[in-house]
Amino acid sequence: MTQQIKPLNGIHHVTAITSSSPKIYEFYTNVLGMRLVKKNVNQDDISTYHLFFADDLGNPGTDMTFFDFKGIGPHQIGTNDISRTSFRVPDDAALEYWLKRFDHYEVKHDPIIEQFGRNVIYFEDFDGQRYALFSDQNDEGIASGEPWYKGPVPNEYAITGLGPSFIRVQSAELMENVLVEIMQMRKVANEGNFTLYEMGQGGNGASLIIEVDSDSPRARQGYGGVHHVAFRVDDRAHLDAWEDYFNSLGHRNSGFVDRFYFKSLYIRLYPGILFELATDGPGFIDDQEDYEILGETLTLPPHLRHQKEYIETQLPHFDTVRSDKVFEKEYFD
Repeated sequence: MTQQIKPLNGIHHVTAITSSSPKIYEFYTNVLGMRLVKKNVNQDDISTYHLFFADDLGNPGTDMTFFDFKGIGPHQIGTNDISRTSFRVPDDAALEYWLKRFDHYEVKHDPIIEQFGRNVIYFEDFDGQRYALFSDQNDEGIASGEPWYKGPVPNEYAITGLGPSFIRVQSAELMENVLVEIMQMRKVANEGNFTLYEMGQGGNGASLIIEVDSDSPRARQGYGGVHHVAFRVDDRAHLDAWEDYFNSLGHRNSGFVDRFYFKSLYIRLYPGILFELATDGPGFIDDQEDYEILGETLTLPPHLRHQKEYIETQLPHFDTVRSDKVFEKEYFD
């Protein structure tokens, strides 16, 4: 019998790939109303931006991040892929607001549907990156974050965190073994080709939705696709316990990785799918930026700061200063 270990707490962040850092900044800032809390670099490829969009404080469970790898082609939709990222909004009235907002900004979207007892809108960005907005109206489980109070979306309708991540797979049996037997999540419900799994306290912020697709070719990574999804652990001790657990089962993993803003571990347990475990702290407010100016300058973890001048020559500059701007809250008739 598989040993028991303290559960994962929920979705920590999702990291995706964009064709343009300036364009994804504009989309997330001006359309989605999420706050850029760190303008960083990929710590394994310093010629690549790593942008972190989140709630007002950069709370864990609210963070959507992007790489802009040079020369990468478009994502090829298929199976064995993290296929859609979702966000949480407070209630069904917020979804009605977002239909009007998407129409105003000419964002491609579907009508509201119901999925696993929650109302949902599917939509896309300029790269064809696939998203959903989940209403928290009927949600019970892990709490969400906060709106970006100084952003353009009214607080009562704003995105407050990450919702379920969607994963499309060829083998439902293999993925169920990964999630239930290894990751110790709970199988909750089925709807057609979709199965809902939960971890920790459950709810929109602690769920995966698995879609079975055994016919499509395997997806190919590129811009407009997701790189990995990360799950929340409390702290270094919780992370180390999961590393020991994976090692005891013989599952190869990255071991401890210090990302400065959180501590991590990476593991592949299903073909084509990269999972990360990440600690809730220390967070994005640090010695380089306070609350007021989060995301306004290029910031680097300590081990890269001595290369800052060189790194800046490798990255196209774009303006992310917002502390000198006022975003009017936008309402639509």
